[in-house]
Amino acid sequence: MQVARSDAAQEGVHDLIVVGAGPVGATLALALADADLGIEVLDARPAGEPARGDRSLALSHGARLIYERLGLWSGLAATPDAVTPITNIDISQAEGFGMARLSATLHDLPALGYVVSYRALQAVLDAALARAGIAVRRGAVARDVRGLPEHASVTVEGDAEPMRARLVAVADGSGTSVNGIRREHRDYGQVALTAKVWMDAPHGGVAFERFTVDGPMALLPEGDHYGAVWTRPPQSAARIQALTDDEFLRELAQQFGTRLRGFRRVGDRRSFPLALQFARPTIAARVAVVGNAAQSLHPVAGQGFNLGLRDAYEFASVVIDTPRDALGTRAMLDRYARGRTADRFAGIAFTHGLVHLFGTGLPLIRWPRGMALTLLDAFPPAKRAFTRAMLFGVG
Repeated sequence: MQVARSDAAQEGVHDLIVVGAGPVGATLALALADADLGIEVLDARPAGEPARGDRSLALSHGARLIYERLGLWSGLAATPDAVTPITNIDISQAEGFGMARLSATLHDLPALGYVVSYRALQAVLDAALARAGIAVRRGAVARDVRGLPEHASVTVEGDAEPMRARLVAVADGSGTSVNGIRREHRDYGQVALTAKVWMDAPHGGVAFERFTVDGPMALLPEGDHYGAVWTRPPQSAARIQALTDDEFLRELAQQFGTRLRGFRRVGDRRSFPLALQFARPTIAARVAVVGNAAQSLHPVAGQGFNLGLRDAYEFASVVIDTPRDALGTRAMLDRYARGRTADRFAGIAFTHGLVHLFGTGLPLIRWPRGMALTLLDAFPPAKRAFTRAMLFGVG
């Protein structure tokens, strides 16, 4: 299907420019594929270049529903080794009692979430953009976005003149400067060690979230192995990263104790620093930031990408409900921002709180922390509410 271009776009002013063609930006554009709007997506990747590198993304059931509505899930699920269901999540703390088990069967769902290959997801989205006839400009690196009374301008590297649009959605992380929006940065003083870990027995779709004195750690089922995310202070992380594979596995097994046994092989070990970044506000004159451009969260509980997808889907819904001549107006942007406030701040507070409440080794915290996990596991209404918030966000 070829998307119709508006008169404004033909005159050099697009209805919407999406800065960033990654999963969030592409999802936003595809959610508007049936709208009669002049849309252009700016993709920093050079023409013909696939997704840069590969990593694992944790998608909630709510994210699956978004992709099902856009007609994309079946193609992704059919891609070999691209999707691994998470049927159960085992939550526990080291050096203390208390555990909780979240199960898809409690919610009558096929899975609580999915571990998805970034590269496979991006390939599906790229193909869908081409099928929909949405204009994607490859090799377009946006440097600056400014909102003006009549339109927003996007300065693209190498262009003599900025591009113009009634409305701009910035979905490229923190790479583009947006006039009127500042991004706050709070360093967690932690490093995430990531690796692929093979076990003696199949994972069975069970994910593990383990809270230790040095920070949270997770094992996510992925293909025939686990994807490990191990949070440590920088000095400790450097020491562990320098260990041999056998030594690394022994320390990893020590953290899980009797909760999980049979660590056999490790590979693809990497590390990166952790910080909370969030935009304040998320809207400016004729501009909105979504996804990681609005908030970049700690990886604990895998909430960041799912929150970004909900940003994109809700933004598209507001655009669809807005007359063309009202796109980018303050009333339209305020409506979007108000609709995202509760979910956004709940997601930030949830992950930030888990890091600080469950990532401390203070003895006085271990007992109430263990009691909280025990009560969560024993009280089905609380477990359902907690799980629903993880799957669908707040509101």
